[in-house]
Amino acid sequence: MSEDAGEKTFAPSAKRKRDAAQKGDVVRSKELTTAVTVLIGAAWLRFAGPWVFGKLAASVRSGFVWDHATIESFSPQQLLLTALIAAMPPVLVLGGGVMVSAVALQLTLGEGRWVPGNLAPKASRLNPLAGLSKVFGTQGWIELGKGLLKLALLGSMLYLWAKPRLTTMVGLGTGTLSAELAMAWDMLTSLAFTMAAGLMAIAMFDVPVQLVRRFMRLRMSRQEMRDEGKESEGSPETKQAQRNRARQLSRGGVQRAMQEAQFLITNPSHFAVALSYDPEKAPAPVVLAKGRGDKALAMRDLAAELGLPTLEIPPLARSVYFTTRENQMIREELYAAVASVLAFVLSLKRGDAPPMPQVDVPQTLRFDAEGKPEDRALLRPAVENRA
Repeated sequence: MSEDAGEKTFAPSAKRKRDAAQKGDVVRSKELTTAVTVLIGAAWLRFAGPWVFGKLAASVRSGFVWDHATIESFSPQQLLLTALIAAMPPVLVLGGGVMVSAVALQLTLGEGRWVPGNLAPKASRLNPLAGLSKVFGTQGWIELGKGLLKLALLGSMLYLWAKPRLTTMVGLGTGTLSAELAMAWDMLTSLAFTMAAGLMAIAMFDVPVQLVRRFMRLRMSRQEMRDEGKESEGSPETKQAQRNRARQLSRGGVQRAMQEAQFLITNPSHFAVALSYDPEKAPAPVVLAKGRGDKALAMRDLAAELGLPTLEIPPLARSVYFTTRENQMIREELYAAVASVLAFVLSLKRGDAPPMPQVDVPQTLRFDAEGKPEDRALLRPAVENRA
């Protein structure tokens, strides 16, 4: 039994995954990041080529335009600065795109979490012994195998790309400068897209592997499952505070209805039904508010504060609760039962001391706490508040 409790055979819970992500333990795929970066670079080369050539051509033309003012105030630094400013916008666009894509990709794999602590320096990363253990350990051999596979795949794709273009590459330099530059740029972008496709294929294999590795790393033992269950339940003080907060919220929702109610029927604390009878508004008693659990307890508290008579009649409380909505008249079959309670309450308000009435709930309208029909004996109510 103890071995079973310590063996990690259970899938990680949502809380364990969330805690691990907060500590920086998320899915990471360098292959996918590299593939996306190369793909963005290839797209930039394809669509930003005219922009780059235009900027560079303008810079070169300005560098070879000589007039009297340029000769008198010749400054190589100014020429270099002009060329740098001309080439800077395309480079910034490329760098910004790569940065944004890398961050967005990692946030997606990391369940939308950004852990600043991962950027903090760690002494363990500078430990040469730890680095050697990674190189010559199991992880090192895995990375070596992945590197060889990547080299073989990318080398094969490079060969297939270059074979039909070999004659064209050898003939570069025999045409006009503009034509040769356009051809070279087209070949460069084609090669970049080819490499991006190969890297993306590797990434599609690497991401599931990383997901499985993280799943295996976060597996839980039986004891860890029990401890997490106890922790999620919370201490008695925490649960009591949660109940108090829920009761306060419930009080705010039913306070107005309780102020208009004439009496409250409970079961004894799981259900509560507040009723009122005004023949000028409705021909039968109306349910002003009803609740169960925390809401029922809040209604009992309000009834005590308002001085409303509170009667514990479980069969009638459950029957009204499950057959009548709020602001709706009670069922006709319950007229007699509620009328006897109402007569008892009115006698209390007149200062009389009437005997406890017997409440007869029809067998077809008797329910248990889950709302299922049940048969129960007649129950004499107990009055909690005669005020």
